[in-house]
Order: sequence, then structure tokens, then C-alpha cells
Amino acid sequence: MTTNTDSKLKKLFEQHIPGTVLLASWLDKNGFSHDLQKYYRRSGWLDSMGTGAFKMPKESVSWQGGLFALQTQASLPVHVGGRTALSLQGMAHYVRLGNEAIYLFSSPKLKLPAWFINYDWKTQVQHIKTSINPTELGLVNFEEKNFSIRIASPERAILECLYQAPDNLDLVECYHLFEGLSNMRPKIIQELLEACTSIKVKRLFFYMAHKAQHQWLSFIDQSVISLGEGDRSITNGGVYVSQFHISIPKELADL
Repeated sequence: MTTNTDSKLKKLFEQHIPGTVLLASWLDKNGFSHDLQKYYRRSGWLDSMGTGAFKMPKESVSWQGGLFALQTQASLPVHVGGRTALSLQGMAHYVRLGNEAIYLFSSPKLKLPAWFINYDWKTQVQHIKTSINPTELGLVNFEEKNFSIRIASPERAILECLYQAPDNLDLVECYHLFEGLSNMRPKIIQELLEACTSIKVKRLFFYMAHKAQHQWLSFIDQSVISLGEGDRSITNGGVYVSQFHISIPKELADL
């Protein structure tokens, strides 16, 4: 190995954050050519995770480490959202059976790279594409052991839960999650609801906020938040709530 190659390898070890993925594109931009990457792989200094992605040998990499690379090295606007974001922040105490899926959210046009989709993360990762809110609104940094990832704040996460309901998330579970959100920030909620493009989500939000009687609701200016026109049937054969013009499951209405 040449002195220059040895020096570059030392630089790579110094720059690498344990537990995270190394993208080929990022390595190339930082002076590690594709030929050098191939050499490191043949020499056992890098392990392939699929086309365009590597990890350090004998290093365990979780989905968080993969997402870190997507967010920081590839600059992709994808974040942890919905129930997963609430769970990471200690706000999802509803008991579920089996292996819980990880939910990542992005705009409709974003496509995750094949290496991330196909890699065995030892858990199910679901990519939800939606434009109900602007890409960067209501996101926070979540600290892992050696790095941080962008996730939805509780205010944004509950809207994402309601977006998934009732087809992919039970509305009764959504309400139990909602009940625990007593410390939400009115300013953030206001911004998110004004920007939200889903009438269903906004009507369900206000229905649950009124039902849970959270104090922060009194600080929300509902007059500037459009709830659309006409009725919305959230579920077939449900209970009609005239205040918000929605039909909801009887199980939710009876809570």
C-alpha cells in the first residue's frame, strides 16, 4: 500500500462515525475515488451494503445509521415520522404485538436508493410518500449514540398518524396517542395545520383535540385553518359528528 493510500485510509477512519453507512458518492466527493473504494473493498477495509453504500467491517449498522447517510451525505429530505417518531420521543405507549414497522416520510417524488430498500435492517421499514406538510416544517434532531437524525416533532408526527388512518393505523390507537400529547406547542401546531393540505387530517385533529380537552387547543386560531366543504366519511357505516362533518368508527365515538 502506498503512503498516499495509507494516509487516505487513516483519514477515512478519522472521519467515519461508528454505526453509520458510507455512501460511495460521499466518499468520491471527499477524495476517495471509485478505484480507491474498490481497492478498500478488495482489501477488506470496506464491506458493501449494496450498490453505492459501504460499512466498516465487523461494524453493526442499524436503519438509523442508514438514514443518517441518506439525510447528511445524500441530503435527501426524508425523516422518521408518524408513530415511530412518537415512540422515539417516549409518546407511544399503546401496546402492539409483533415486530413494529419503522415509518419514514418524504414528499411524493422522492425515491429511496435500492441499497437502503433491499438491505436487511432486521425490522420492517415503510416509506410513506405524502405532501400533507412542507418538507422541513416541524422536524427536530433526535440524538443517537454517535450521531443525530431528523425526525418529526410530536406536533407533526400526530398529523402523520392521522394521515395513515384508518387504512394503515387504527383510529382508536391514534386517539390514545393523541391523549398523551398534553404538552404540544401551539405555535408549531398552528403552522402545521395552516400548511396542511389534507382536510381529513385537519378534521380528525380537531375532533380528537376537542375530545381529549387539551388546554393548548384554546391557543389555536381555528378561523384561519381551512376545513373544506361538505361531509367526509372516514369509515363506512360510522357515527356522524356534525361539528366536524365526519363519520368516524363507533369504537372511537364511544371512548
